[in-house]
Amino acid sequence: MKQRNIFLIAIFAILLVLAACGNENNNSEEPVTNGDANQEDKHLVEHLYGETEIPEKIDKVLSLRPSFTDHILALEEKPYAVTGEEQYGGSYIPYLADQLDGVEIVGNQSSVDLEKILSLEPDLILIDDYLASQVYDDLNKIAPTIVLGTKDTEAQNAPDYWQEDFLKIAEIYGKTELAEQKIQELDQKVAEAKDQVSTLENKNLAFLRIRKDAIQLYAESGHPMNTLLYHDLGFEPSDLTDPLERKDLSLEVVPEMNADYIFLQVDSSGGPDNMDTIQESPIWQDLRAVKEENVEETDFWIYKGWGVIGRTQLVDEVLQIIK
Repeated sequence: MKQRNIFLIAIFAILLVLAACGNENNNSEEPVTNGDANQEDKHLVEHLYGETEIPEKIDKVLSLRPSFTDHILALEEKPYAVTGEEQYGGSYIPYLADQLDGVEIVGNQSSVDLEKILSLEPDLILIDDYLASQVYDDLNKIAPTIVLGTKDTEAQNAPDYWQEDFLKIAEIYGKTELAEQKIQELDQKVAEAKDQVSTLENKNLAFLRIRKDAIQLYAESGHPMNTLLYHDLGFEPSDLTDPLERKDLSLEVVPEMNADYIFLQVDSSGGPDNMDTIQESPIWQDLRAVKEENVEETDFWIYKGWGVIGRTQLVDEVLQIIK
């Protein structure tokens, strides 16, 4: 009888040990399950510097290039922080300023404030290759950093390359369909504007940049905005416009452009003073485009050629001037 009791006690002890092991196993499985759930909340994004894992839900996105800011706003989102523009006193790019009220500024495109970026605790940082070559490692330690753009110069200057970055940002936000819709709407707007331009009897256009001490005439190509004017909208280049190269003009040579329309970009530093001097000249006043009030001063060209909002605004300006 005594031996039987000892045997039962031993069996009971073994059962207790097995039950305890079972509980430990059950407890150890819970973190694994949670870990899998956390993993499902992230996904990989391919970009110029490889692959980066980012959260599915992103609230604090830092846009360190104006064109990326254009893309984000076009997707009906708002960046948490952006770079300011030196030529505008370090503030927002003007054509997007009304949509950026309250957005943090973290330096400019050539020099970002790493300490401030760290303090903002971003979920994601969007940069281009130029900035990445300087501070990618530093930024990537702060938050997942995506490098957009391309190292291929030919692709970079292609008229529709900006759409690649736009669609990549749309993918990040889960708004690819909206991006495609925005592109289609812009294409339709451009097509309608081209129809109106085609009805013009005279449509030679010159695109000028007025700098502190120079008048520059932009080429037909080399930038998406130039291509938008000459290819997409169907303006004819002025008699002095080169297919590939930008050139400096003296004021005396400007009449040889024979331009029916003139688009102007006036640099903020020194440009307005030079423009005042040019406008006072009888040479300028005697230009056909000036006499017929077909001169349009647009915002800084490089920023308005890279996104849905900028390109839409440019088309609106074109429609305004030809009417």
